[in-house]
Amino acid sequence: MPNEGKNTMQGRHFLHIPGPSPIPDRILRAIAMPIIDHRSAEFAALGRHVLEGSKTVFKTKQPVVIYPSSGTGAWEAAIVNTLSPGDTVLMAETGHFATLWKQIATRFGIEVVFTPGDWRHGADPAAIEATLAEDKGRRIKAVMVVHNETSTGATSRIAEIRKAIDAAGHPALFMVDTISSLASVDYRHDEWQVDVTVSGSQKGLMLPPGLGFNAISEKALAASKTNTLPRSYWDWQEMVKINANGFFPYTPATNLLYGLKEALAMLQEEGLDNVFARHERLAAACRAAVKAWGLEVLCQNPAEQSPVLTAVLMPPSHDADRFRKVALEKYNISLGSGLGKVAGKVFRIGHLGECNELSLLGALSGVELGLSAAGVPHRSGGVAAAMASFEGKDQANVATAAGA
Repeated sequence: MPNEGKNTMQGRHFLHIPGPSPIPDRILRAIAMPIIDHRSAEFAALGRHVLEGSKTVFKTKQPVVIYPSSGTGAWEAAIVNTLSPGDTVLMAETGHFATLWKQIATRFGIEVVFTPGDWRHGADPAAIEATLAEDKGRRIKAVMVVHNETSTGATSRIAEIRKAIDAAGHPALFMVDTISSLASVDYRHDEWQVDVTVSGSQKGLMLPPGLGFNAISEKALAASKTNTLPRSYWDWQEMVKINANGFFPYTPATNLLYGLKEALAMLQEEGLDNVFARHERLAAACRAAVKAWGLEVLCQNPAEQSPVLTAVLMPPSHDADRFRKVALEKYNISLGSGLGKVAGKVFRIGHLGECNELSLLGALSGVELGLSAAGVPHRSGGVAAAMASFEGKDQANVATAAGA
């Protein structure tokens, strides 16, 4: 009898959401290592290796702590180690995840000045500078920004925001969420004088969900000695003290740390600059496809368009979730949904982590087929435009030749 109700498609599933990203076979094999005693010398060597190696990805010489947690846990750790109830922080409304970070802060009794945004741009350095310059009483204790807003495909200009804070002469801590940008987009914790960088394992690091990261400046560590929000699990002081010997204050996610060791090796082998260039190359090709289809990229500023994902606006009266369902059922491809204010209005194509030219072209073929199957108005030729982008060809000439 036929297997009714079950997916009987042959071939690989195309996972092109903006994370969790596909896990390379090398990392899967590393995670499959036998469990070891987390109080042993063997584990201490592993702990020291990943704690030190993680610094290279954040581009810092300062401590990086690793929690068995999601990125949300890493957000919470950044808050409870630096702020006190009643403190004020400045955030920018760049999308769904900036909004979630705001909600967490509010639950801890933090007052949030939330600079309004249209979900089509990154954080505005000029607006941040103006708000800080008006804060004569130094009420604002931290500036908190999402580097790559996963819900919109807009990347904030962190170096310019650092300059804006300095231009205002403001002493606020600077906290940045790199959950979807770390190891995919150039990021410089020390050079940009970031005080707390928040990240997670399931995006550019190519691991399963389950590890949360905080990279911590000396200024942030000093703040953690005087702030009054309670914490136990998230406490930096205990983590940094015990991490010095390669251990953790509670049972660590040992096998994810094996995977992290392999991920760091893969990034080092390719070279971080090459990793960043690859992501830029893939993103440019994806945007070329969207343009050829006659659709619109959600992020409006070309300088802020994400190397990690591309959020695509649906034509009016067409539902993005219906299109995603058709594409999944007919062509076995998973695309990211619209979140929050853009739910049903956009779909998101992830091109991060273990992704190359051929895997992206396969995904774009699935999108183009899905658009046709779902009856979404579009022009053909998106895949050809992406190929032309990879080949460095002028897309207008390619389109003219195709129509000749």
